Amino acid sequence: METSYIIIVLLLIVVGLLVSLVMKKPDNSHAEQVLWNMQKALGDSQQMTKEDICRNIMQLDNANSQNLKEIKDIVDRGLVSVRNETEKGIASVRGDLDKNLKEIKGVVDEQLQTVLEKRITASFKTVSTQLEQVYKGLGEMQALASDVGSLKQVLSGVKTRGVLGEYQLKSILVEILTTEQFEENVETVPNSGKRVEFAIKLPGMDGETVYLPIDAKFPMDSYNHLLEAQDTGDKALIDQAQKELENRLDGEAKDISTKYLAPPHTTSFAIMFLPIEGLYAHAVDSGMVERLQHKYKVNIAGPSTMAAMLNSLQMGFRTLAIQKRSSEVWKTLGEVKSEFIKYNAAMDALHKQFGQVTTKFDALVNTRTNVLMRKFRDVEAMPELEDNQDE
Repeated sequence: METSYIIIVLLLIVVGLLVSLVMKKPDNSHAEQVLWNMQKALGDSQQMTKEDICRNIMQLDNANSQNLKEIKDIVDRGLVSVRNETEKGIASVRGDLDKNLKEIKGVVDEQLQTVLEKRITASFKTVSTQLEQVYKGLGEMQALASDVGSLKQVLSGVKTRGVLGEYQLKSILVEILTTEQFEENVETVPNSGKRVEFAIKLPGMDGETVYLPIDAKFPMDSYNHLLEAQDTGDKALIDQAQKELENRLDGEAKDISTKYLAPPHTTSFAIMFLPIEGLYAHAVDSGMVERLQHKYKVNIAGPSTMAAMLNSLQMGFRTLAIQKRSSEVWKTLGEVKSEFIKYNAAMDALHKQFGQVTTKFDALVNTRTNVLMRKFRDVEAMPELEDNQDE
């Protein structure tokens, strides 16, 4: 670095000399000689400067290379140390993390296992209970389906439907009337061989019994056809089903009128019992009640109206029984009146006797009481007499 400074100083001196020579205007040959010498010196100086600069650059390059190598070695050693420390730290952290994770995993697994066992147990218990309820419900549904199937089979047969209608009618009769007021399977028309299911016994002329025939009819198939047609909403099907049901009821009413009505052995009308309120309501709405009553003398009754009719008949039976036994009632009242007169006379005689007894009792009590009181006074006076004698 010092050589470079020297060269720069020499260059400045040479430049100063050149300037002074130019200003003095010397001899050309001498000047040229000097200029050439100066150029040579300048060239030598430049060469030396260049060489010095190159050497300095090489030295700097070598120094920099050495420094870079040393820095690299230091950095490498530092990086290796840092890497080793980092790896050790990471290994330590990893070990701690693994240990903590294992502990956490163990705790979580234990708690999770416990919770899962509890929840699974509770879930299985709930599912088991629900399955039991489902099985129970299925059993009940199967039983219900079986019962419905049995009922459907019962209702699908004409004979069984008739038996069901008869049973319902009989239960109503037994509930309202006494067994002496109706009969079962009665031949209402003498020598006809046709027996009606039930007949109410009404009093007739000269003590004869007049029967009121009641027959249960259950046209379930025709009624179901009507309900199915109403569900479809098809007016043509509804009209057809209504016509079918009305024809069925008309035929049943005609059958009852022909077989079981024969005045004076029976009433002038009969009753056709329909076991379903909906069926009876349709008969009322369609005007079948009035038509059949006018055409065949057959009244239609449902479960509720049948009970109302029987209650009315029961009131009539009671009124008739009172009328029939009114003479007996008056006779009994006369006997009671006679007995009451005798009772009144006996009570008067007894009262008189009680009066006499009371009078005698009072006299007896007063007399005997006075006698006893005198005796008591005499007894009290005896000690006084003894004292006087001693004195």
